[in-house]
Amino acid sequence: MTPARSHVAAAVCLDVGSTWTKAVLVHPDGGLAGFAEHPTTTGDVLAGMDATVRAVSAVGGSAHEPELLACSSAGGGLRLAVVGSDRLTATEAGHRVAVSAGAHVVHVHAGPLEPADVRALRNAKPGVVLLLGGSDGDDPAPLLHNAGRLARARIRPPILLAGNVDGRAEALATLLATGRTVVSCENVLPRLGEVVPGPARAALVSLYQRHAIGGRGPAVAPRFRRLVRVVTADAVGRGVAELARIRRGRVLLVDVGCATTEVHSADGRDGVEGGARRTVEGDLGVRAAAGGVLLEGQAEGVVDPVEADLLAPTVARMASEVGFVPSNAGGAAEDRRIAALASVVAVRRHLRADAGAAEGIGLVVLTGGVFRQRGPGNGLAAVIATLRSDPVLAAALADVEVVVDSDFTVAPAGLLATHGRTDAAESLLRDHLLG
Repeated sequence: MTPARSHVAAAVCLDVGSTWTKAVLVHPDGGLAGFAEHPTTTGDVLAGMDATVRAVSAVGGSAHEPELLACSSAGGGLRLAVVGSDRLTATEAGHRVAVSAGAHVVHVHAGPLEPADVRALRNAKPGVVLLLGGSDGDDPAPLLHNAGRLARARIRPPILLAGNVDGRAEALATLLATGRTVVSCENVLPRLGEVVPGPARAALVSLYQRHAIGGRGPAVAPRFRRLVRVVTADAVGRGVAELARIRRGRVLLVDVGCATTEVHSADGRDGVEGGARRTVEGDLGVRAAAGGVLLEGQAEGVVDPVEADLLAPTVARMASEVGFVPSNAGGAAEDRRIAALASVVAVRRHLRADAGAAEGIGLVVLTGGVFRQRGPGNGLAAVIATLRSDPVLAAALADVEVVVDSDFTVAPAGLLATHGRTDAAESLLRDHLLG
């Protein structure tokens, strides 16, 4: 693989996901020449990248070596641990901070941290620790005790400090004194019974952006960073912006992955893209995060108890066999059902976060590996019907055109546009998505 060099050459547009690495070969005029995928190699993400690039480049037939344009979300969803004073409050606060920020809660501790508690926290393998500690005006001693424990512990993930204002500065100094990475923000629990997740969620979004690209490790990181400089969510967002500009209207895109589900919206009225928004759900997916789909689907009233019981064995398999590919119609249908439920919950959350995004939607795009299926019997009509008929979403989506990104074009178009190939990006979207 070599970095991008020449716009006269074809481009290999590569997306390194947490489970699968995908690539398309795109001619300079935007023509689609081939597709390849390979499991994202555990421990050496570069091996999967190399295999995918070789496979898709072999069909090129070009006199010029293809440019490599790469994006990544190999880090998957961000694992969030919460340390607070009260379990119920800490759990609620953690969930509300994580929602739409690309994270999911994997551990909650309430009360003073003791050595055994620190070991349990470390064993949860969090990507970020959210440190809470009382309402503003409360005794800061509990927050300072836990900050001291974390400062002395062998815990390396970033700490998101969002506790009592009276103890926050001292807690920050304590953590920084031992070299911890700390992001400090306003208290998530400023008053008794009140949860204000916004500032902490915004900080978590920034941490997720750095986490999502993946490719860590001394043997991998240097070369990976040279080759991959774009987060997949940014590439998809740019692709959605191009779609909105082409359509001169509002576009909503749902990207269902193995570990996360993203929703992007953009408004291209008057030919100028604007009003772009992105939400990333780290607890919704069709493999590693499949358990969250059932949990949140029931909480939202999208899944009834009978269906939840029927789908539970499937979801357990999905979460434990992240590289599993269905080999029969029944397994594929279960994949699509989980994807449909993830889409509904994710779009509901997106529209709650930005009510204006529901106004005047002219196009909905479904993208992700589960949707790369062709033919009239592919079962995707049921996914579309689930979205359109959802009682919460029907008013916004009932009569909206829905297209499926079966050729894997949106992320590649975003990569092309990001690297100055806007004409090729537009041709790719018009010819292989919009028709």
